[in-house]
Amino acid sequence: MPETMPPLCLDGLPPAPVSRLAPTPSGFLHLGNAVNFLVTWAIVRSLGGTLFLRIDDMDGIRFRKEVLEDIFVSLDWLGLDWDKGPWGPDDFYQNYSLQLKKETYRHHLNILTEKSRKPFACQCSRRTIKKKSANGLYPGTCRDKRLPFKPFSHAIRLKVDPDTRILINRQPIDLAREFGDFVIWRKDDQPSYQLASLLEDEAANVNLIIRGEDLLLSTAAQLYLAGCYNFSSFPACCFRHHGLILGKDGEKLSKSRGAYALKDIREAKGRPAQAVKAAAPLLGLDPQSVFTANDLKTHLAKTLKKPQTP
Repeated sequence: MPETMPPLCLDGLPPAPVSRLAPTPSGFLHLGNAVNFLVTWAIVRSLGGTLFLRIDDMDGIRFRKEVLEDIFVSLDWLGLDWDKGPWGPDDFYQNYSLQLKKETYRHHLNILTEKSRKPFACQCSRRTIKKKSANGLYPGTCRDKRLPFKPFSHAIRLKVDPDTRILINRQPIDLAREFGDFVIWRKDDQPSYQLASLLEDEAANVNLIIRGEDLLLSTAAQLYLAGCYNFSSFPACCFRHHGLILGKDGEKLSKSRGAYALKDIREAKGRPAQAVKAAAPLLGLDPQSVFTANDLKTHLAKTLKKPQTP
């Protein structure tokens, strides 16, 4: 069993939460993904909220059909349901793939480019950035070159002003120093994760986002981007970032087959209880008292203030 993580702060949650499960079909889901989904699901269901399933498939090169299919198998195995989103691979391909919205994302990119001087074309490769930057952050090479954007030759980055500090749950993040100018449109002519995720959350009026602590800087970047758009919904979200489940070597779990891949746990006749018990401490619950996702919801509902019905 992975090391127990400290509980999330459950004060100040939206009384009618709108949240999402947002797996990516680039690698098989692992135990850390399951814990995040269980925690999100239990909170939303305990408070009578709305839950979306959004499969982030914008990274087309890494998309794997077998992984997409496994997402639905894994969610069913965990005992999770959702209110809006695809109910299977065919429904996903026909109606919910984010690839169907590429031109919508491009439209929003054009809006930002027209209203702000912050987006700029960048021709730097990852290798070039690594050579020029001691800390791995983009060194600003193309920031003032005013290059004309050419798909497959340039990415589009967003300029982060010096001393930009983003406050997340009273924690100030120096975005320029810790994240730097970040990509909002990739060199392969696809929207970046930061752009697509933000636009989807804003459009769905999501008001609760639960993420691993490894995505804290992504949250800060998306809040900065939301400010550039003058969005109202995303900046008002309640954010919670939890600790990560680590492997035996102390490393962050990756979406590769291994001891913590849900597919391998299932094939080894493992039970969802392993993930449920790992999720329980994040919700302030005793792992010994829960075995299913429904147990998490039932026990959590007793500790959270239920919204009053008219």
